[in-house]
Formats: sequence, C-alpha cells, structure tokens
Amino acid sequence: MSEVADLSGLRVLVVEDEMMVSMLIEDMLSDLGCTVVGPASRLDEAIELTRTAEIDCAVLDVNLGGQPIFPLADILREKGAPFAFATGYGDAGLREVDRGSPVLQKPFREGDLARILGELRAKVAG
Repeated sequence: MSEVADLSGLRVLVVEDEMMVSMLIEDMLSDLGCTVVGPASRLDEAIELTRTAEIDCAVLDVNLGGQPIFPLADILREKGAPFAFATGYGDAGLREVDRGSPVLQKPFREGDLARILGELRAKVAG
C-alpha cells in the first residue's frame, strides 16, 4: 500500500490515441491516487496541455495514429518533466536519444505502471 501513498497527488499527463487503452490507464492512475491530466489523443492536444497544465510526469504512447510522439518528448525533456513511453514494441521504436527512458511494454498491469511512476516521481523529487 505504500506505493499508492507514494503516488498520491502525482499529476500525470496521459497521451494515448486508443480510447479503451486511455480509459484503462486513467482508471489505473486513479486507483493509484494520481491526478490524470488530459488525456490527449493527438500530438497538438498533448503539446497544448504540456504548455498550459501543471504536470509532474507523463505516460506517452509512442505512436499517435501514425504520428510519432517524439516532438512532445523533446518538449518534456526541455522542461525537465520526466516521462515514460508506452508501446508494444519495447525500446525498438525509440530514437537513440530516448534509449534508456522508462518503457511500459503494452499491455501492462497496474503494478508495472506504479513501478514506473515511482521512478518518475523520484526524478520529480530529485
């Protein structure tokens, strides 16, 4: 139960273009005590949320309807906001600059999400 307490109040931007997957991630985040920012299903929506909303970290689908998420990853990196990629391809679909970033292998469970968010929260607090 300590993981839930550790994640309580964490503001997580969710960027996912599959509605059912997005809803599942939102439910998991709520169960973990996080505040969901978004979700965004398009890159332009996600970029706007990054500029206007308070976020601590983000979970990013690598491919939004054929459009790569990397411009948003660059913005988040510049802002110092940690993020994790969510993909069915592991780190194979990532750019060299993104290798070593946390990756949630789809499909993932709530425990996997909690572990990754714990790592991201440590970076926020760090």
